[in-house]
Amino acid sequence: MLLGAASFWEGVDVRGEALSVVLIDKLPFAPPDDPVLAAKIEALRAEGGNPFLQYQLPQAILALKQGSGRLIRDETDRGVLVLCDPRLRSRPYGRAILASLPPMKQTRELAEVESFFARMPA
Repeated sequence: MLLGAASFWEGVDVRGEALSVVLIDKLPFAPPDDPVLAAKIEALRAEGGNPFLQYQLPQAILALKQGSGRLIRDETDRGVLVLCDPRLRSRPYGRAILASLPPMKQTRELAEVESFFARMPA
């Protein structure tokens, strides 16, 4: 099991069977009280832009890709990426986030995940 904060997502390189599940509890949007984020939002609004679509969503997508990238480090790695945030299904931007990830089978069924692990070499 590998646990870490958002800053831990970059630079971690665990190959092979040592890491077979990456669980992400929530989408990695920057906290709204972050002063750097607030300044960027203000600047985009002043230019007539859409801070969420132009900055916050792309930054969250990039962070999620970095976090999910901890799972597959080379061509022989296999594993399960678990995304727990309900906004992936309940918000329109969830489709854009899922589309940004590498192609992979999606399921909400535990039995399919168990079957995947049962097929992995011991």
